Amino acid sequence: MWAAGAVKVRGCLADFSVTLRRCLKLGAAMAKSKFEYVRDFEADDTCLSHCWVVVRLDGRNFHRFAEKHNFTKPNDSRALHLMTKCAQTVMEELEDIVIAYGQSDEYSFVFKRKSNWFKRRASKFMTHVVSQFASSYVFYWRDYFEDQPLLYPPGFDGRVVVYPSNQTLKDYLSWRQADCHINNLYNTVFWALVQQSGLTPIQAQERLQGTLTADKNEILFSEFNINYNNEPLMYRKGTVLIWQKVDEVMTKEVRLPAEMEGRKMVVTRTRTKAVPLHCDVIGDAFWKEHPEILHEDS
Repeated sequence: MWAAGAVKVRGCLADFSVTLRRCLKLGAAMAKSKFEYVRDFEADDTCLSHCWVVVRLDGRNFHRFAEKHNFTKPNDSRALHLMTKCAQTVMEELEDIVIAYGQSDEYSFVFKRKSNWFKRRASKFMTHVVSQFASSYVFYWRDYFEDQPLLYPPGFDGRVVVYPSNQTLKDYLSWRQADCHINNLYNTVFWALVQQSGLTPIQAQERLQGTLTADKNEILFSEFNINYNNEPLMYRKGTVLIWQKVDEVMTKEVRLPAEMEGRKMVVTRTRTKAVPLHCDVIGDAFWKEHPEILHEDS
């Protein structure tokens, strides 16, 4: 009797197994509809392996945005600090970023060489960085522009570039910092001519046409008593974001078993955060001081 029951149970289990396999096979067939062929039109945008992936974003039509929101000329520290806050938010969300560099209305984010984030798809790199940055810009706006309402949403465009070696990556960041210096020197002289000498923007452009770096420095010093080398580093060098360990001090309530009420104690904890630096990245000193950035296993 027991043997016959066991045979029946095994038979039922076998039938159930067959039925389950048929259902799974039917479900898989149903999931693959006749329209699924359209996926074949998706472009393969996989970034080359073992290369640095750089996402650079730029503000879209930010000249107009700056005018509408009364940015201080030639540099608005509020806007620059807001950009850096947004970049820090991006790095905290996407931890495969090893370094970022920003100036004016642009930021570059460097993903580590071995990153397999979203299977190294360029579209994923770009859209996640740009969308996170843009939403953060709106979210944190009031923290930096307390008296200036946000009149309309800002826009940012992005691009992805792959660099095959450490040297090409360093040259890329050097290029962006050199661009920062060139643009900031021009803008510093230009707005001094407009704001302090009373020239119109067209007259200031004509005055600076064909001038070299030495000429611009001479105009600043002789006419406005401005030594460009004394201008804030954030304006002249831009902002570098790297991961560093930071000690955070906080007050925490601690309650011992024998105590009815907790006691407040000062606690220090160490966290790794994206820290802003305003320094030169063109020379070798920065890279010697922070070799972990280019390390293969960073």
